[in-house]
Amino acid sequence: MKNNAVGWFEIPVNEMERAVKFYETVLDLKIERHLMGPLEMAWFPMVENGGGAAGSLVKHPDYYIPSANGVLIYLTAHSGDLSNELARVKEAGGKVIQNKTQISEEYGYMALILDSEGNRVALHSRK
Repeated sequence: MKNNAVGWFEIPVNEMERAVKFYETVLDLKIERHLMGPLEMAWFPMVENGGGAAGSLVKHPDYYIPSANGVLIYLTAHSGDLSNELARVKEAGGKVIQNKTQISEEYGYMALILDSEGNRVALHSRK
């Protein structure tokens, strides 16, 4: 069986508490925190055979630096319409940098945000 190329992703954070609150608010989900020595992680919920890739917020004093210029991760808007998630970005401490934009009829819509840590992240939905 073949899988998508991405198996795991990590989003760097400076302040874990703030980042967890941001993503829980915007995506309307619960994130599970784990402390592993100097490495702190907060795992997004994982769905067995749910498609896509699992991932985590991650904080480490030496290895992770938030950036608006690096890799772009598309997070699924589980509400089905990313307008719902976009409406929560500002109040959660982020910024919308590209409003909802149609990719194509086949692939749906995307938007770009800056999270509470300064990472550029995309949201995606079919509607």
